Amino acid sequence: MINLSGLAIGMASFFVIMLYVGYERSYDKFNENHDNIFRVYMDYTENGQFVPGDAQSYNLCGPKIIEEVPEVLNFVRFYPLVGTSLEAGNRFYETTKGYLADPSFFTVFTSEMVVGDPTSALNEPNTVVLTETLAKKIFGKTNVIGENMQAINDAEKTNLRVTGVIKDIPENTHLKMSYLVSFETFSNWKVFTPQKLNWNNNCFFTYLLTEDNVNISDLRQKLFHIDIESDTERMNVEKMTDIHLYSDKPYEAETNGNGNSVRFLFAIAAFIILLSWLNYINLSSAKIMERTKEVGIRKVSGARRQQLIFQFLSESFLLNFGALILSLGLTFTILPVFNSFLGKELSFGILGFGPLFVVMGVPVLGIFLSGLYPAIVLSSFTPVKVLKGKMAAARTEFSFRKGIVTAQFLATIILLIGTITILKQLKYMNNVPLGMNLNQTVSIKSTIIDNPESARKSYQVLKEEVGKLSFVEDVSLVQTYPGDGYEHVGTFTHITFQDGSEDKHTNWFNYLADENYIPLMGFELLSGSNFTDNPGTNKNKIIINECSAKVMGFASMNEAIGQKLHFWGDDFYIEGVIKDYHHFGLKNEEKPFIIRYAPDNEGLIVKLKNNTASLTEVDNELAGLEQEWKKVFAKSTFHYSFIDQKFASLYKQEKTFSKIFTFFTFLAIFIAALGLFGLSYYRINQRIKEIGVRKVNGAKVSEILAMLNRDFIKWVAFAFVIATPIAYYAMYKWLENFAYKTNLSWWIFALAGVLALGIALLTVSWQSWRAATRNPVEALRYE
Repeated sequence: MINLSGLAIGMASFFVIMLYVGYERSYDKFNENHDNIFRVYMDYTENGQFVPGDAQSYNLCGPKIIEEVPEVLNFVRFYPLVGTSLEAGNRFYETTKGYLADPSFFTVFTSEMVVGDPTSALNEPNTVVLTETLAKKIFGKTNVIGENMQAINDAEKTNLRVTGVIKDIPENTHLKMSYLVSFETFSNWKVFTPQKLNWNNNCFFTYLLTEDNVNISDLRQKLFHIDIESDTERMNVEKMTDIHLYSDKPYEAETNGNGNSVRFLFAIAAFIILLSWLNYINLSSAKIMERTKEVGIRKVSGARRQQLIFQFLSESFLLNFGALILSLGLTFTILPVFNSFLGKELSFGILGFGPLFVVMGVPVLGIFLSGLYPAIVLSSFTPVKVLKGKMAAARTEFSFRKGIVTAQFLATIILLIGTITILKQLKYMNNVPLGMNLNQTVSIKSTIIDNPESARKSYQVLKEEVGKLSFVEDVSLVQTYPGDGYEHVGTFTHITFQDGSEDKHTNWFNYLADENYIPLMGFELLSGSNFTDNPGTNKNKIIINECSAKVMGFASMNEAIGQKLHFWGDDFYIEGVIKDYHHFGLKNEEKPFIIRYAPDNEGLIVKLKNNTASLTEVDNELAGLEQEWKKVFAKSTFHYSFIDQKFASLYKQEKTFSKIFTFFTFLAIFIAALGLFGLSYYRINQRIKEIGVRKVNGAKVSEILAMLNRDFIKWVAFAFVIATPIAYYAMYKWLENFAYKTNLSWWIFALAGVLALGIALLTVSWQSWRAATRNPVEALRYE
């Protein structure tokens, strides 16, 4: 029963983890050309060397590359339509998954057209292609060719005509979308500056379609030598199928996965299935002594060794096959719960034939291999010795079982060290000072459907009215805020200082804010002052962070105050320096930020007064904010988020990984303990007579317990010595994902060793205690 349970739980865990690993590794592989699609990104210079920049590129990259690199067959550009909503038939639809795209989308990417012509659907300005789901949501059907609708961005509308409907894009893609607007629409949409091919605006995702078997290193070298009218930037490429797990650049299309985390989960899957097999081998070989007389009788009766091997392999196959069927039942039972937890749709079908064959083949191979060793050992016994009762476990067999138990402890200690380190890192991130106060701060960013001309002035009215509410402490109009990601943060790379020197290498992050922003967020002013409440005195004033001041080379924060900086064709003056804060979270190093003054921004953040308000009170306060919003913007949407919660969501992936890793770690420990329990049971039963003799001769219970547990303690110690450097290296590599990380303290390894020893002793001590306290007369009679 122990064998069956351990194998079933182990295989079910293996299947579930491998489905997740397979899903993460399947991203973008549904595209028929996935091996030949590359994304262009920009490298920037830093300390005299090129380093990866952000995920976006210039609109001229694609045309320039296809002109100069013959192995590139085509390109497609995407411009993310952030904050754009759709309107049709006086009904309003909010969606964030839209792009402006070149007509070549249908050539480079795989997308099945339901209605429409892929060769012409995105050729003309003001045309749009919808996914099936969005078409049904808006029009109630999919045959919507020729239907009219409007796109709204920054209260500016543009007319669109539906020219196609495509199948929904699979979820396992880094470039999720629900509609595509023709790239030529740029010229007709007032909210956008008319786009010309140049090296001035790197806000585009550019993908290349190449010939078969193009070497990425050769392709990179060719791109490096293309003239882009800058000596501080160059073009680079990465495989599209590598983006989800191995790209974590600013301005990604979405928050990507983590290749290291997937490798860790793969390792857990391997540990769990290996522990299950080792348990089976260990318990089966331990039970061998109960069947030695059966083997002897069969051999005397003429049975050949091959027949015995076949018999025992058949028995092993039936047990393992039963465990396999049970494990599949467990997998299908827990998979919906696991999917709900992850927010994904994992299934065996998404793996494809090759990976599915491997996932299913590994347990089947294990069924054969794990049953082979006990079958060979059992069939090799000499019948004369067996029937005379002189058969004892060979030294090599005992050493083999000892090696198996040590391997189980090795895996257990590594997993425990991993779990403790991950939990310690998450606790560290929760406790690190962020340089700001996010409590009771609400962000409101919604879509204004009408009134584009007076929208910004209306925001000032809204700010004043919200500030009058009794539960509001402060109000600010800003372009973005900590935890909001990269979407509303700008960057530039060329700045001239007051002494005439230039910096063409640093990537300066910047955004707009009013005079209330700095005190509302609780930023600490190190030098200088905040913007004043008189807009006229704030013209061309900026506030920089501590990191910017250091990069600019100021000897002190005070030295920076009043200094003139020239960028974007204008002069700006440093009004204040704030202490560094973590705008993008602790996974990233602090960036040089420049906050420019602007009184009329389209993002509203509100600091609430009552830190101890009940949920009902908070709901009433939010309803009050919505009421004031609707008074000013009658035709609009209303969306809010608490900034502390949004900032915490930056670590959602790490928290999910932590929960998965911890759960399956304890499951692996349970499987190992299950096998250890069974092994100790058989091992102690073999020593019943010895224990009885020792007790008759005066041995104490404590001495018996020490004798029975001594081997397990030695095995744990040996496993600890091997596991420590392996676990240290693995967790050191995992922590490299974080700019701010905890230390791999000595106590992590000591605690894991103590826990492993405790698990081992708890597992075997109960049976050891029963054997040590048993009446020796009963033990000797039993024998």
